[in-house]
Amino acid sequence: MLKWILTLVVAIFLLGIIGPHLARFIRFGKLPGDFAFRFRGRSYTFPVATTIIFSLLLWLLSRVI
Repeated sequence: MLKWILTLVVAIFLLGIIGPHLARFIRFGKLPGDFAFRFRGRSYTFPVATTIIFSLLLWLLSRVI
């Protein structure tokens, strides 16, 4: 159990560092079906379509491996 928690923490840490740099090239969060709005000077994004596509890709990858 401890190994899984440690792996999850490391993965979230790496995604937090790499994510913003990757966002410029992949442009995730900009697909049709992704909701973005501004409220009181802050922008909020709900990447629904992007999440579904990434989930399908990870599912297909897990089925192949």
